[in-house]
Amino acid sequence: MKLRDEIETTLRGWHAYEAERGSAVVIDFDCAPTTGPTEPATSRLAVYRRLADLRARTVEAGADRLTTRLTADLAYLGALMGEHPPLGDYVRATQGCAAVGWRDEYVAYRGDQARQALGALGVGWGSETVRELRAVEGPIEAGEAPDAIRQAAADYETVVRQATGSQAPFNLTIETAEVDAYWAYWLDGSGDNVRLRVNLRRAGFTKVAARQFALHEVLGHGLQSASWTARAAAQEVPWVRLMSVHAPQQVLLEGLAQALPLFVAPDDEQLVARTKFDHYNQLVRAELHIALNQGAGIAELAERARFRMPWTTEAAIADVLADRGADPQLRSYLWAYPAGIDWFANLAAADQATRTAALQAAYREPLTPTDLATLWPAGPAIGGQDASGSITASS
Repeated sequence: MKLRDEIETTLRGWHAYEAERGSAVVIDFDCAPTTGPTEPATSRLAVYRRLADLRARTVEAGADRLTTRLTADLAYLGALMGEHPPLGDYVRATQGCAAVGWRDEYVAYRGDQARQALGALGVGWGSETVRELRAVEGPIEAGEAPDAIRQAAADYETVVRQATGSQAPFNLTIETAEVDAYWAYWLDGSGDNVRLRVNLRRAGFTKVAARQFALHEVLGHGLQSASWTARAAAQEVPWVRLMSVHAPQQVLLEGLAQALPLFVAPDDEQLVARTKFDHYNQLVRAELHIALNQGAGIAELAERARFRMPWTTEAAIADVLADRGADPQLRSYLWAYPAGIDWFANLAAADQATRTAALQAAYREPLTPTDLATLWPAGPAIGGQDASGSITASS
């Protein structure tokens, strides 16, 4: 484990360097917290050289898991320093999956599913969809959201633990923030301490949203990360114990968190409808992500977004495009959402044994897209249609 520990020391120094200069930090969840101080790295270039040296050593040692992680770190750090590789290469290096997208007919198929689910709730498909859905979901005041999320997490905790096999403890803190960023909810933490931040500028507070994000953030990201912490504390593990959104476990984290209602609350009509609606929206955002990086113009992209998602405001469209363009972190990380939710939504329609094996494995260790494909060889290619052009539309 000497190599793994050296990698973690280097990542901690990089994290401290970015935090000191006020940039986006590197570590989002620490599954092996330490008590000693961390010396910040001297520069990004120094970190890059150190990571490159460590990667050469992991290749020589045949430590494939460590090599995969270092490949992601080097690609992201290179992008921070100005590299701008093609989207497919960048996503493959960071998120560990393809970035080819989904065929029009598959996106339309998922849209039809969402439209039918919303229609059953009395919600139309058009410019008023989001407003109507919010009314159906039961709006609540912003100040009520933390308690509603806590209660929903308590209500679902037993069934999630049964589905995933996790017995790991965790301590939850909920904070509010007002940040001009794409995220409405954000979870980070260390060990068994989990922090959920609610962005009052972005979050829409409804009873259904409280259930959704209790599953997504608390019992998805929070319990999952605490479960990895518990395993890493009980035995030596061959993977880097510091989670970063630019690394290839993120497809698992965002995919399962978004699709978790399909596994543990399939009879909650409102929550399932919201999940199907989000699935469709993510596939459309993936289209925009790819087209933007292929050089499509803003006017063309905006028109496509308005056609596919007529409920989306111009301000939201502008943010969707900006987030997926030049920002090195979001250009990688935001691909985890469509790639992940699509794979797990399909998994939710697989046989019970396959579903159980995948969910329990997902709460034991941070799986990459390659690991997920090994768990379910019959599943769809992660990140879009495969080379033969086949499409999965099973759920």
